Amino acid sequence: MKPNTTPPLAEKDQLHPRNPHRAPYDFPLLSKVSPELAAFVRPNPHGSLSIDFANPAAVKALNRALLKHFYNVEHWDIPKGYLCPPIPGRADYVHYLADLLAESNGGVLPPGEEITVLDVGVGANCIYPIIGRREYGWHFVGSDIDGVAVRAAQQIEAANPALAGAIEARLQPARTRIFDGLIQAGEVFDMTMCNPPFHASAAAAAAGSQRKAAGLGTGRGPRPVLNFGGQNNELWCEGGEASFIRRMVQESGRRPRTAYWFTSLVSKKETLPGVYRALQTAGATEVRTIEMAQGQKKSRLVAWTFLSPAQREAWRKTRWADSH
Repeated sequence: MKPNTTPPLAEKDQLHPRNPHRAPYDFPLLSKVSPELAAFVRPNPHGSLSIDFANPAAVKALNRALLKHFYNVEHWDIPKGYLCPPIPGRADYVHYLADLLAESNGGVLPPGEEITVLDVGVGANCIYPIIGRREYGWHFVGSDIDGVAVRAAQQIEAANPALAGAIEARLQPARTRIFDGLIQAGEVFDMTMCNPPFHASAAAAAAGSQRKAAGLGTGRGPRPVLNFGGQNNELWCEGGEASFIRRMVQESGRRPRTAYWFTSLVSKKETLPGVYRALQTAGATEVRTIEMAQGQKKSRLVAWTFLSPAQREAWRKTRWADSH
């Protein structure tokens, strides 16, 4: 099987066209929406309003304002030290998944209430389900190996009427498993998504955090300030993203009809050849690679399916029939 990659129209340096975060942050508006943000807003050296992105409290306040303004989430919090992700890049993944879903359905995006998505590694922040629910009306199961993260995601869902009944946060009891022991008998998903741990060891994660802190000017001292935080399981796993995604591919191959599309973010371009080999071994019938970018930061998502053309047509007729 030769991977069928998406040909880039041009070298991307911007967010998805439907991503509402393409414009610079409107700090006066966001501060009005969420007054706690105002305490962190200051003119930067260029004379524009901004925040100190090296300050975890400022980043958290910005996220709260963005979630309130763009996603109708009034109450959002995470436990201390847990990942507080940059929202614009997270939104891009969701919008490109919507494109993939529409392409799989004759150019028509299926009705949101019909679509169920599994977010592997939902985290305490619950960002992907929040965005997917608000933008497209999807239903989510969010899995995590961390009980604290699962409870935090459950609390976010319970505290916001806009998310009521739309997100089920579920504990993955086996730390070395992804789908095994999590997906219930007869359960199917239209898509799965995952932002896998990037680093291959705790030492590599610490070194990466040190480099990032130095770039933000917070690297003084033995322990840098982590502006976006992150628990160990959020930042690293044995073998890094390459090993994690290969395990995901193997487990997906054992349940080929569980999802129409399995997908994962891939941060490192050099990870791709190993992922393609694993997909060929697992018997994927189609593989898509979709490039993404936010300024200088380049990433991509890889999507794969095991369904035959006849099985895909049956899936569309039984699950997405109302869209035609």
